[in-house]
Amino acid sequence: MNDFSKLLAKVNERSKASVIRELLKFTNKPGLISFAGGMPDPSAFPVEDITHFMSITVKNNPHIALQYGQTEGEPSFVKELIKLVKEEENIDLTHEQIIVTSASQQALDLVSKTFIDAGDIILVGKPTYLGALQAFQSYGANMIGVESDANGMLAESLEIELEKIQKAGKICKFIYIVPDFQNPTGTTIPVERRIKMLELAKKYGTLILEDSPYRKIRFKGEHQTTFYALDKGESNVITMFTFSKTFVPGFRLGYIVGHKDLIRRFCILKQSMDLCSSPVCQAVTMEYLRAGKLQPHVKKIVDIYSKKLDAMIKALENYMPKGVSWTHPEGGLFLWVMVPEYINCTEMLPSALEQNVAYVIGSAFYHDESVQNCMRLNFSYATFEQIDEGIKRLAAAVKAHIK
Repeated sequence: MNDFSKLLAKVNERSKASVIRELLKFTNKPGLISFAGGMPDPSAFPVEDITHFMSITVKNNPHIALQYGQTEGEPSFVKELIKLVKEEENIDLTHEQIIVTSASQQALDLVSKTFIDAGDIILVGKPTYLGALQAFQSYGANMIGVESDANGMLAESLEIELEKIQKAGKICKFIYIVPDFQNPTGTTIPVERRIKMLELAKKYGTLILEDSPYRKIRFKGEHQTTFYALDKGESNVITMFTFSKTFVPGFRLGYIVGHKDLIRRFCILKQSMDLCSSPVCQAVTMEYLRAGKLQPHVKKIVDIYSKKLDAMIKALENYMPKGVSWTHPEGGLFLWVMVPEYINCTEMLPSALEQNVAYVIGSAFYHDESVQNCMRLNFSYATFEQIDEGIKRLAAAVKAHIK
């Protein structure tokens, strides 16, 4: 039997392959320089620490590390997470307000599965994180875009869309926001705007889903208070954190904080997904946190990535033709490049690949693929030499399409 089409569920019709995952296949091409993935610098991984803590964890506590674990997360690990959130965000949590996930992508899937029935309305940024759009689309969400500027999602545009939804007699299930060094643009929402957006969520009876994977990777400027902290325990915000960008992505560890009733629902749904996130990875990360290793490691990668960002911006200034612009993020892993409107970055991608350089097309970050003249570049993974050479190659591809 080769034709499965009559047997497949509807979710297959709604789901699309990840543009980023598909592009990563090209990274094995000899000589190709990739700015496509959102990958940390592998040379910065704390290999010796992980080797040490893995050894003592498996040796001293195999009955915990190598066994099935609790769906909510291992209690000792969750205890360290509660301490971490208190120290870094001044947020008080109980064990009932947190659940460990297999990184942010599972968190997105859990939230989608909990809230979205086919046709339900959610609001997303224009542009916003591709992986979130995939998760929401797979559950049949009716996504409505909210305009953004150099400081992220616009509160004025958010209010307009919420009012339209209310007047139509419908509800918005949640507003999805990446407030700090947004993927893909690198923009950060100032606290005054966050307060206004939170007020709008309360006014129109919806939730804010705060996705915060890059928050700790700040190079300059002041940290902006999280939506969760601004909400002051009023249960209007669900926040997702991950260790993928600040520790190691291979452990696939993240966590959700929110109202205990929602966390319980996430737990029930997670039980049918994977029973539990990796106990051994939780145990090793717990030891890493207990030893006070995370903050020094984050400081190290912040220093590396800030220099790489400076190198990429310098290369863009040196090589890109007039009419091309880009964002100037204060942290994170990405910047956003805009070319003249008549250039379609999807159509330009083969030219870039011929130049042995890869990027992610900007249209993939729009729920309706409405904008074509932009691209996302990652600056954390490539070496300094590759950044300079890669931008030179990319500029050559752009120049070939400039009128």
